[in-house]
Amino acid sequence: MAPAARVARALWPGGCALAWRLSGRPQLLLPTQNRAGFAGSAGGPGPVAAALKGSPRLLGAAALALGGALGLYHTARWHLRAQDLHAEHSAAQLSLSSHLQLTLYQYKTCPFCSKVRAFLDFHALPYQVVEVNPVRRAEIKFSSYRKVPILVAQVGENSVSPREPRASSLLSWVVLEQPLEEIITYYPAMKAVNDQGKEVTEFGNKYWLMLDEKEAQQVYSGKEARTEEMKWRQWADDWLVHLISPNVYRTPTEALASFDYIVREGKFGAVEGAVAKYMGAAAMYLISKRLKSRHHLQDNVREDLYEAANKWVTAVGKDRPFMGGQRPNLADLAVYGVLRVMEGLDAFDDLMQHTRIQPWYLRVERAITEASPAH
Repeated sequence: MAPAARVARALWPGGCALAWRLSGRPQLLLPTQNRAGFAGSAGGPGPVAAALKGSPRLLGAAALALGGALGLYHTARWHLRAQDLHAEHSAAQLSLSSHLQLTLYQYKTCPFCSKVRAFLDFHALPYQVVEVNPVRRAEIKFSSYRKVPILVAQVGENSVSPREPRASSLLSWVVLEQPLEEIITYYPAMKAVNDQGKEVTEFGNKYWLMLDEKEAQQVYSGKEARTEEMKWRQWADDWLVHLISPNVYRTPTEALASFDYIVREGKFGAVEGAVAKYMGAAAMYLISKRLKSRHHLQDNVREDLYEAANKWVTAVGKDRPFMGGQRPNLADLAVYGVLRVMEGLDAFDDLMQHTRIQPWYLRVERAITEASPAH
């Protein structure tokens, strides 16, 4: 395979996984269904992977799965407990953090990776980040699943060394006092065929938190709030993420700026970086046009982005700072995570200037900053 093709292909990791390492043995969960995501693209920009669902030749690696959402989703138990822990059990959470080591393998500019980071940061869960080389992907050679994000948790009574992830039997406490193996069974993997005729892996219940009625009442104001959160999380994955690549690669100049950021923020070698910047920008500019047609976007794709942002703001409404009420919920974090990958690009600046989303965006950013631990 030609170097340019290898780089372009690598910039579209087609999915996400959540891996838990128990007793030193990695277990991959949730290599989520293929989705057109923007993984490996422009960092502050971050949308390279969203374009992925465009090119037939690159589609195999391009279909970014909704694993970031699943990553958020499977750790949703933490979301539930964290709401109380953050205010009432901060000491207990610090104790938990000292026994639970999370490692996130990512491309910084992947929207699904960005969503996982937003979740972990908001819920004050310390973690380490390993930036994956998008061409060689040697950092995730331990995994048979070759896509990002991958979240690894090591649990055990003793740590081998300061560099080894610590393990703890408290993981079951984090996940509503249930064993992880049991939690995994709630989200069964199922084979399916996508619109392009490719076999993909889908996961049942991927937007559903496994709560009984009493637990649900502690998290949601009512059934409508729970349904609303699920609806907009799916919207972020099924629609919003597809708007990123056509906008950040809209023109040759924007495409080059996006890949310049990708190369600076990503883990590229000197030669790989040069190839990625110029060949990748050219490839993604062309692919963005296919994506525009595939998703039936307007001639000016900015208009679709603006409409989506204003639609979200309307859904949040004027009477609450977040869709989750006084605190961001999983839908808030998902939408924020997708949009954040465009920061530093013209598309992001235009979005902030021409829509009503900036006040909400800054509120989520502030909430995450105030909650996230130093790591």
